[in-house]
Amino acid sequence: MPPPSATRAKPSARPAKLPRWARWLRTAAVVCAGLLLIPVFEVGCVKVVNPPVTSLMLARWVEGKFSSEFKGGIRSEWRSWEQLPDPFLRCVWVSEDGRFFRHGGFDWIEMQAALARAQRTGGDPRGSSTITMQCARSTFLWTGRSYVRKALEAYYTFLMERMLSKRRIFEIYANVIEMGDGIYGVEAASHAHFGVPSVRLSLAQSAMLAAMLPNPRRWNPREPTRRLRWRQQHILRELESSAVAWPKGIRN
Repeated sequence: MPPPSATRAKPSARPAKLPRWARWLRTAAVVCAGLLLIPVFEVGCVKVVNPPVTSLMLARWVEGKFSSEFKGGIRSEWRSWEQLPDPFLRCVWVSEDGRFFRHGGFDWIEMQAALARAQRTGGDPRGSSTITMQCARSTFLWTGRSYVRKALEAYYTFLMERMLSKRRIFEIYANVIEMGDGIYGVEAASHAHFGVPSVRLSLAQSAMLAAMLPNPRRWNPREPTRRLRWRQQHILRELESSAVAWPKGIRN
């Protein structure tokens, strides 16, 4: 019979310790995965919950505390898709993103046109933001032209188009889009600018509100500039000249 020491199991070898660079790489991968999942969670939340406040509202509120020009308050009244005024939605659709129901969040045709205009004028490419991109920016991000913000906007846009319906995206957009200093959504804008609920907006008033979207804190619908008037009339002409028919089931 062999002595006890001969039958004792040898201790297993310790696993090799990862080099420092590999540990850093593993930590960075975990952090990146977590950061990528946060937008997924946020978009999943707004799929079923109406956001009571957005990142842009909070940013403007903070800005208002340090600005003598803007007040930065928050006026917002949520309206469901069925309650949103049809004339306003049509005006926004025509003026901001006529291919909204046909693209997957990125209007490549308009992007190419914007690049062509920029090459002719020597400026930056502008005017290619879709309703989904604007909704992502207004709901989850901030204004600005940094590459970080643009990259995040693209990621949120990608997620929204795959996790939300077109109707839900448009509903959120119409309720959170900035429409004046401290004014968000069509309902608050109707009361603030015209003194009526959104269901009583005329077509001309709806076109005026849609016309101000590119510069909502500078343009005043009650005292429209020549440029704002031109945009309003352009939207009205577009509505008359094109067959703006809702896709089947969208407004039901």
